[in-house]
Amino acid sequence: MATPEERLAALGITLPEVVPPLAAYVPVVRTGGHVYTSGQLPLVNGELSVTGKVGAEVSPEVAKEQARICAVNALAAIKSIVGDLSQVVRIVKVVGFVASAPGFTGQPQVVNGASELLGEVFGEAGVHARSAVGVAVLPLDAAVEVEVVAEVR
Repeated sequence: MATPEERLAALGITLPEVVPPLAAYVPVVRTGGHVYTSGQLPLVNGELSVTGKVGAEVSPEVAKEQARICAVNALAAIKSIVGDLSQVVRIVKVVGFVASAPGFTGQPQVVNGASELLGEVFGEAGVHARSAVGVAVLPLDAAVEVEVVAEVR
């Protein structure tokens, strides 16, 4: 059976450096058998490629890809604290925040970008509880932000 890192490689994904915090917090915390990531923005090389509200400036399809990038950044944070992703027993919870234009109600489909990636990387252990929340605005005018809770060895 392939490791999570092998699955990422097969998907053409290389984990980036952990995104540095934008304020007074750390990107990831381990307590006991769980790892909690801070909210991860879809930063690539330190920059957002997309800004604005989903359902206005940002299409749901583009926002779904942004959620996937958030999940990649969350995996980088998790790996930074546990050494390798084979230490992940399961993804427990995902919370996705979607900067939403008035009337936009497709938050669950947007956050599927993160959830589907976690399923591809961890298989059954990637199936998780989840919240998908519409918000007025996110840091840096990002379209999506995702946080992840993982059980680890």
